[in-house]
Amino acid sequence: MKIISFNANGIRSAANKGFFDWLKPQNADVVCLQETKAQEDQLTDACFRPDGHHCFYRDASTKKGYSGVAIYSKREPDEVRTSLGWAPFDDEGRYIEARYGKLSVVSFYIPSGSSGEERQGFKFEVMEWLKPILDQWLASGRDYVLCGDWNIVRSKLDIKNWSSNQKNSGCLPPERAWLNGMLGDDGGSDGTPARPNGWVDSYRALHPQGQDYTWWSNRGAARANNVGWRIDYQFATPALGKRAKACAIAREPRFSDHAPYVVEYAE
Repeated sequence: MKIISFNANGIRSAANKGFFDWLKPQNADVVCLQETKAQEDQLTDACFRPDGHHCFYRDASTKKGYSGVAIYSKREPDEVRTSLGWAPFDDEGRYIEARYGKLSVVSFYIPSGSSGEERQGFKFEVMEWLKPILDQWLASGRDYVLCGDWNIVRSKLDIKNWSSNQKNSGCLPPERAWLNGMLGDDGGSDGTPARPNGWVDSYRALHPQGQDYTWWSNRGAARANNVGWRIDYQFATPALGKRAKACAIAREPRFSDHAPYVVEYAE
């Protein structure tokens, strides 16, 4: 089973840069997109309905052309969910889940707080509200893969400039503690105690000391100099996480300020 997660930073922009040409030979079973920045009725071109995939979008309803998530799936899901029951989060188009038997694949777009205190406050609200939901999923007996842009790094392995970003959104100690506190022991924490039988960070499970990034600022030559952050993840429930057999961050070609993150799971 091959799953791709990608923050497109505008799906139409990514399409113009060749994303769908790249995607076709990837032969992914499920593709999770974030930050589509479009309403579904604007996506009339056939490329936004890739051949052989069932396509589902959850747009932002509060602000058009903002946020938005999607899932493309080879297999028709038994059910698709687009609401977790809290309008401030749901209405920004930040969650979509496809269910197949006892497997769930989720595309998440966790808010950024980099624009100021108000949005950072909302991010903390989302974190507090989301944690019991993720705990419930972990204990449910279902297999989950949580894909998406979480806008948080885990440790110094996941960011080029660790020291200088300690007071910046995405690298704040409370954010890292929240994220690492839900994950199992994989050596990728910032010192936060691991959760026994916690979520599996697929990349860190496969690359315990890896220092690869999934996002680079558009300022300066951050991408050319590989001054990046790893904030795009696939977190899996423990049994499924153990079946992650390969992963790749597709830095080139460049479709967005993020790179697609690809994971293959043994059947």
